[in-house]
Amino acid sequence: MIGAIAGDMIGSPYENYPIKHTDFDLIVSAFTDDTVLTVATAYAILNDADMALSLKEFAQRYPDLPYGGAFRRWVWLWDHKPYYSFGNGSAMRVSPVGFAYESVKEVLYHARRSAGVTHNHPEGIKGAQAVALAIYLARKGEDKYTIRREISGRFGYDLNRSVEEIRPGYVFDVSCQGSVPESIIAFLDSENYTDAVRKAISLGGDADTMACIAGGIAQAYYKKIPLWIVEEVKSKLPPDLLEIVNAFNAKYMCPF
Repeated sequence: MIGAIAGDMIGSPYENYPIKHTDFDLIVSAFTDDTVLTVATAYAILNDADMALSLKEFAQRYPDLPYGGAFRRWVWLWDHKPYYSFGNGSAMRVSPVGFAYESVKEVLYHARRSAGVTHNHPEGIKGAQAVALAIYLARKGEDKYTIRREISGRFGYDLNRSVEEIRPGYVFDVSCQGSVPESIIAFLDSENYTDAVRKAISLGGDADTMACIAGGIAQAYYKKIPLWIVEEVKSKLPPDLLEIVNAFNAKYMCPF
């Protein structure tokens, strides 16, 4: 899942300052809510913990990050009722599911579970399942043709577009249905990990989240992230988050 976290950190400077090209310096910047909630998901998996409680605990520990308004309100409520969201928050935090489980059935089940505590709208669940399944298939050595076919066939996403075709008319969109397919296409069009992240950011949308999604899939597929990026990511993570990342990588042998 460190590929997802790195995508968040590299994309975060462009969330409010979108760009429409890939010719920019790769800088590992500050982490956002995408990283914290990805780690919270990993923590819940590692410890067989309640997903809602885990998300709330970590968000309360890091309260000043740019969480969505509905999620921010949910974090401080006593009850854990989901709020029928189809935002891409369910997809950006799901990468640990794709790395942790060993069958399509398990991945789809746990992706639904991770999403449903907040994003119980069908599109919110679908976005999380699509990203988790793409990671799982990539991790298992499937080629891009198979990944494209499986994701589009199961979820109805139009993946027969290219980044070059999407980029000119694409606008900022935080919905699953408006950002998850495009993030997956950024991976499908890529040549390596950094190219996937660059292409996701270059669409000019929700850059940190889209790079987080593309970066998670790219890690699973290419199984190699430049060492300097990994080292920068680890240097910028607080000790409590880094401990969970290291424990998750060790248990599930996530390649990077």
